[in-house]
Amino acid sequence: MILSVRGKTPQLGDNIYIAPNATIIGDVEIGENSSVWFNAVIRGDVNSIKIGNKVNVQDGVIIHCTYQKTTTTIGNNVSIGHNAVIHGCTIQDNVLVGIGAIIMDGCIVHSNAIIAAGAVVLKNTIVEEGSIYGGVPAQKIKEISPNLIEHEIERIADSYLIYADWYKEVKTVE
Repeated sequence: MILSVRGKTPQLGDNIYIAPNATIIGDVEIGENSSVWFNAVIRGDVNSIKIGNKVNVQDGVIIHCTYQKTTTTIGNNVSIGHNAVIHGCTIQDNVLVGIGAIIMDGCIVHSNAIIAAGAVVLKNTIVEEGSIYGGVPAQKIKEISPNLIEHEIERIADSYLIYADWYKEVKTVE
């Protein structure tokens, strides 16, 4: 479902897959080669949401922001794991957000970082480039090796391009 609100209509780049029950509302921009999966909600009703190229927003993810305070910006080559909540923050390029993670208002997740599954990144936290953050509240666990960046962050983003292609031909079965 793609909805306009307050005079704003989502703007979608080329080669995007949007699951039939995903919801994208209002002031939202999504770049090329991205995917929005089942039951995901991207709600640009109270402020703007900008999502780059080759981003996968997996099942059950919620992306929102805060009225007149925080926008949400997501860079390129980002994977957002199932049931994560992204709220009023900035996520730079080449980031993996684990299943069920929460990233709150004012946070900046620098490039080449991993937010572990279930982590809660509290308001205004700065996640260092090239590091893994995990826990509640999230803290730096360790530095990421270049090998991990290539074999986890890059692999997952590339896999979701393949998965999205599978669904472009899916037909409803009655």
